[in-house]
Amino acid sequence: MYDIAIIGAGINGCSVAYEFIKEGKRVLLLDKEGIASGGSGAAGAFISPKFSKAGELKELLQEAFVYSYDFYDKNFPLTFTKAQLVHIAKDEADDASLHVYKQNAPLPLHNIPLDLYSQLSAEAKRRESVSIDAGVVNAQKVCSDMSCGAKFVQEKAETLVFDDDYWVINESYSAKNVVLATGAYDMLIKEPYIKLRGVWGHRIDVTTTTQNCCSVHQYVSVSPSKNGKIAIGATHNVHYHPEKNKEAYDVEQGRAELLQKASQTMQLENVKVVKDYTGLRSGSFDYLPMVGSLVLSSETLLTCKGSLHTKKPDFSKYVYYPNLFMINGSGGYGFVLAPYLAKILSEHILHGKKINERISPARFFARWAKKR
Repeated sequence: MYDIAIIGAGINGCSVAYEFIKEGKRVLLLDKEGIASGGSGAAGAFISPKFSKAGELKELLQEAFVYSYDFYDKNFPLTFTKAQLVHIAKDEADDASLHVYKQNAPLPLHNIPLDLYSQLSAEAKRRESVSIDAGVVNAQKVCSDMSCGAKFVQEKAETLVFDDDYWVINESYSAKNVVLATGAYDMLIKEPYIKLRGVWGHRIDVTTTTQNCCSVHQYVSVSPSKNGKIAIGATHNVHYHPEKNKEAYDVEQGRAELLQKASQTMQLENVKVVKDYTGLRSGSFDYLPMVGSLVLSSETLLTCKGSLHTKKPDFSKYVYYPNLFMINGSGGYGFVLAPYLAKILSEHILHGKKINERISPARFFARWAKKR
């Protein structure tokens, strides 16, 4: 019997596991492939904010960036590399956004180091850029370290049944609470209002004689040099899905695309690809993450029939699955958002602290119900 079972061992699932282990709870962590084996393992794992003019996502990511930077630095310093981040605009629209960001920057800004500036392409030098203190996480290592203390089972969750106040998984494991952290893969619970968009991620580790002192973001993300290696990655393929496409992903073509895009930003000499990481990342259709309880749509449609079309829905009147939660939809900002969102979710489950409606899955039920 477990206090909580978490299905999915990416950065979201492992962050939730860490919060519950810290509270002395018995934690079961399931994944069909392994810890950080999917989109999280393929991530560049850059810890950075969103460089844009304004909006809810920018505000949320700014809060998460400040929290997560401190979280990794204090709790997992051996997996966290502090590095100046240089973000370069891709086009004229980005130029305008970065210009506004710099005028109202919430963080101290730095000049681009001369060593890096000399390596940038002529086009990159012409674009607006912003540089801040940021960092990079070792994706696989931090997920493994976070989940240390949980019972990890490499097994696909096939069935999830609520019976006598407990959730039973695969007729073998029982838990008081369940968190679905399955990314863009099968959620087990079929609710029509929960829709996620999958974005295929590809990262390559390369050796190069070029020494890079910063994280550089433009068309792709390029990590600082470490032990003669640099990571280059992107969530660049919105059309490929491993469970839907008939043909396998073309790794060679993906490599070539990453290297070509990196070369548009900076000069990397004597490059040799040493390892590929691929996986599917998930995002929501309003780009904000989804954290909290799942609405039981069939019951809510019956009990709230007369109030589903109000201008401001009352989420507290909805019917929810008992002790069933989700954390998902972080897109390319998983390693920034996960520690922050896991803290919010754990405080909700353990201490009843309310989750902001802007990230609640119930917002999607409200929109779906109105359309009906």
